[in-house]
Amino acid sequence: MIKVAAVAEAFDRDLDEDFARVEKLVAAARAEGVRLLALPEACLGGYLADLDGDAELPPALRVDGPEIARLTELAGDMVVCAGYCEDGGDGTRYNSVVCVGDGRVLGNHRKVHQPLREDASYSSGESFAAFDTPVGRVGLMICYDKAFPESARTLALDGAQIIVCVSAWPGSRTNAPDDLAEDRWTRRFDLFDRARALENQVVWLSANQAGTFGSLRFVCSAKIVDPGGDVLATTGCAPGVAVATVDVEGSLAAARRYMGHLRDRRPAAYR
Repeated sequence: MIKVAAVAEAFDRDLDEDFARVEKLVAAARAEGVRLLALPEACLGGYLADLDGDAELPPALRVDGPEIARLTELAGDMVVCAGYCEDGGDGTRYNSVVCVGDGRVLGNHRKVHQPLREDASYSSGESFAAFDTPVGRVGLMICYDKAFPESARTLALDGAQIIVCVSAWPGSRTNAPDDLAEDRWTRRFDLFDRARALENQVVWLSANQAGTFGSLRFVCSAKIVDPGGDVLATTGCAPGVAVATVDVEGSLAAARRYMGHLRDRRPAAYR
């Protein structure tokens, strides 16, 4: 049994302020005995302020640079996933999420699927791969990646027991209700989380930005979903931290005992 947590919090361009928030979140999670903490997409440097064209881009950080080393030091013996703008070299930028723990970088994912005009600011990643961590085998994805079933299925087939999806998922930009709980994009965000967990029978952590940034208003809704698609904890449409205790191996075994979605696949029938 381990405690896992997913964050809904606001982050911006000020890296020092972002790290101050991260430090507080990590300290609070550690005090609760959390072993795996998921922070939002773009929590180190902020997201794009306006998807129609943002004059100020997030700072580009190298995965082997001092900022990720600082995150690794803050994480200590905890496994922490955090979104950032990755400097890929040769002027390329990627919307990325890094997983650190045990004094090192455990994994890194570059966002593959890019909505709207995100491709004007970032290059696209090209793959999904799971990796081993002190809390189990983990897969990473970012925001719009989860709208494509193949993303999570690829990670599950690569042995991921836990999938961490970090997001900067906004509410509707047209005909938006005042109450985010009634927003169609909030409902879609929640539906994707539950569907991807259930169809792959994995533990699912979903972190998201909160508040507003430029023209965007984020839906929050950080959550932990079990392999049966049931939400174990959620922040709802408010900033906060969703925390749950999970038996990773036991819950996967129980979910897959009779109806094993990965085991019962018929790949020859799929075109």
